[in-house]
Amino acid sequence: MDPATLTATLRRLALEAGDRIMEIYGAEDFEVRAKSDDSPVTAADEAADALIFAGLRAAFPDIPVVTEEQADSHSLDAARFLIVDPLDGTKEFVQRRGDFTVNIALVENGVPVRGVVYAPARGRLFYTDADGRAVEEDGPFDPATPGALRPLAVRKPDNAALIVVASKSHRDAATDAYIARYAVADFTSAGSSLKFCLVAAGEADLYPRLGRTMEWDTAAGHAVLAGAGGRVVRFDDHAPLRYGKPGYENPFFIAYAPGVTLMDPA
Repeated sequence: MDPATLTATLRRLALEAGDRIMEIYGAEDFEVRAKSDDSPVTAADEAADALIFAGLRAAFPDIPVVTEEQADSHSLDAARFLIVDPLDGTKEFVQRRGDFTVNIALVENGVPVRGVVYAPARGRLFYTDADGRAVEEDGPFDPATPGALRPLAVRKPDNAALIVVASKSHRDAATDAYIARYAVADFTSAGSSLKFCLVAAGEADLYPRLGRTMEWDTAAGHAVLAGAGGRVVRFDDHAPLRYGKPGYENPFFIAYAPGVTLMDPA
C-alpha cells in the first residue's frame, strides 16, 4: 500500500461522507432508530457507512474493513485492517450540537498507524500524512485537492495547570472524581473523537475516558494523536492501548501529552 495513496483515499472518503452527513443534518427532520445495544442510528450513519465502505473496498480490496454499522464485520480477526466509524457522536448529531465526526483508520499489529478525523459541522479536518505525522488542514475543503496544512504537535504540559478535555455526552461521577485529582487550570468539553484531536493540536493536555468505547470510536483519533507525539494508554495499568481485541471493545483509557504525570487508579 502506497502511503500517499492511503492518505489521499482516507481524506477523500471522509470529506465525501461528511458532505452526505451534512445534507441529512440540514434536513428539517430525520428518523432516529435504536440499535440492539440501544445506541441511536440515523440515515446519516448508514449513508456515510455505505459510501466509505464501498470506497475502501474499491481502493484496498485485500484489507479487511471493520465498521460500526456492519455487525458481521465485528468478528473479523486480522493483524492489518481498516476500521470505520462513519458518524461518531450520533447523539451530538441528533441534538444538532455539531461535535460529530467521520473516523477512518488503518491498524497494523494492534497499533493505529494512520487515521482521519473530520468534523464537518465544525469545519475541522485532522489526519496523518504519508509519513504518519499529524496535520490539520485549513478549509474550505476540496476532496480532490488538499488545502494548506498545519503540522500538529502536543503542547508541553504544566502539571500545576493542566487543560483537560472530557465528553459532552458521557460525563459521570467517576470521571469527575478522577479529573479532580489533577491540578486543572482549564476544562473543556467536546464530543466524539474531537477530544483526541484537541490534545493533538495542543489545545488540551489530558483526556481520560472512564466509560465504554469501541475501537472504531477511538482508532482514528488515536492515530492523529500519536502522529502529534501524544499517547493513549489503558486506565488500569497505563500500558499502551491496543487494537484488534475480541469484540473490538476498549477498556477505560487515558489520552495525554507526554509530560503529564498520570494518576494511578484510585
